[in-house]
Amino acid sequence: MQTNFSDAQLKDLQVATSEKILRSCVHCGFCTATCPTYQLLGDELDSPRGRIYLIKDMLENDRPADAKVVKHIDRCLSCLSCMTTCPSGVNYMHLVDHARAHIDKTYRRNWHQRLMRAVLINVLPYPNRFRMALAGAFFGRPFAAILKSIGGPFRQLGAMLELAPSRIEPRSQMSAGDVFSPAEKRKGRVALLTGCAQPVLEPGINDATVELLNRVGVEIVLPKGEGCCGALVHHMGKDEQSHAQAKANIDAWWREINGDGLDAIIITASGCGTTIKDYGHMLRDDAAYADKAAKVSALAKDVTEYLGTLELGKAQRGFDLTVAYHSACSMQHGQQIKTQPGKLLRAAGFKVVDVPEGHLCCGSAGVYNILQPDIARQLRDRKIANIESTKPDLIATGNIGCMTQIGGGTELPIVHTITLLNWAYGGDIPRALGENGFVSPEIGTGRSPEMSATKQLLASLNS
Repeated sequence: MQTNFSDAQLKDLQVATSEKILRSCVHCGFCTATCPTYQLLGDELDSPRGRIYLIKDMLENDRPADAKVVKHIDRCLSCLSCMTTCPSGVNYMHLVDHARAHIDKTYRRNWHQRLMRAVLINVLPYPNRFRMALAGAFFGRPFAAILKSIGGPFRQLGAMLELAPSRIEPRSQMSAGDVFSPAEKRKGRVALLTGCAQPVLEPGINDATVELLNRVGVEIVLPKGEGCCGALVHHMGKDEQSHAQAKANIDAWWREINGDGLDAIIITASGCGTTIKDYGHMLRDDAAYADKAAKVSALAKDVTEYLGTLELGKAQRGFDLTVAYHSACSMQHGQQIKTQPGKLLRAAGFKVVDVPEGHLCCGSAGVYNILQPDIARQLRDRKIANIESTKPDLIATGNIGCMTQIGGGTELPIVHTITLLNWAYGGDIPRALGENGFVSPEIGTGRSPEMSATKQLLASLNS
């Protein structure tokens, strides 16, 4: 793609980076075939190619974002399916991130959009605040459908309440500064990203990670000073805030790197993983952090990525369970981890089935399902229909956002991949499986006749 940026514009590192990305695009349109919003809406401006034209025009002319640009950029999920498809290697992720930062600096949203974004930014990345908000949401949840039907600014509020869980999970016993050492000889040492929303919604994910890694000889540390990875605010164009959060994490991990050392930084939420692996790019022009950020990005591993380097031994349980593995966009497109989770599940004894249209987003995309609830709902329903067509016993995925989004529209239990693996190798059954009748409360006194053969098998395995 031909560009016409001035020499003065190209002195700005962000502009120079975006200019190189724009020049790599050859207008081929392959991206339109796998873009979820283009598939649903059929509007060229709601495809990566169309958005690239809008971004180029805005940046090249150095003008503030207008309502048209904002509308179509906001509709982008940042699922990055286009990057997997693109034959020219266009780094759409960095381009749209720059566009969002430009929008944040040059465009004033209406009051209710500003308020909603401020609530999300100041609540979700902070576990204690998020837990308090969920307690309040418990009382508002019955009114979610009414608020959505009113429309306007109330539609997003209704969508947010609808996503709130019906109960708040007990706090994990783990806390910053804890070190979990294996009973046997130590074979490795890693830091575990605790996360922000995940430990509130599903604390068992980190618990299962620690149990499984300890069982195979890996020591886990939860560094003090670690916090949100910065993904939420980064995708809202808040560069200063996201960079500050990134630096706080880098400082926390750097103390461990210079202390007893780290073999990896383990991440159990793939959305966080994509962002942390991009710290090197985000802070590339920061003299104090560039080298550290690059080191941290190199150490960052999804938990399934790291498990693939270890000898897990033989699964302690055998299962006759069919698992539909949903590959989160941040996993398969953002990090290009496509086969490892399925290999691990199969090695543990599960039957793993491929989901039709597996490349398409479920509609979660961070807080997209709150800010763009109508599109998110269509994508969720399409995803669930594809999953259910495989007739699985359960769904596994590696991202808490996907678990929340998909779980809100299906009766199938949905669990994190690591909790399923931990169970197979000797840990506790994932909470969602126990709650969905996979373990009968009548163990020892007979099984309910309506229990499926699979559930009867699981009941016997856990008796």
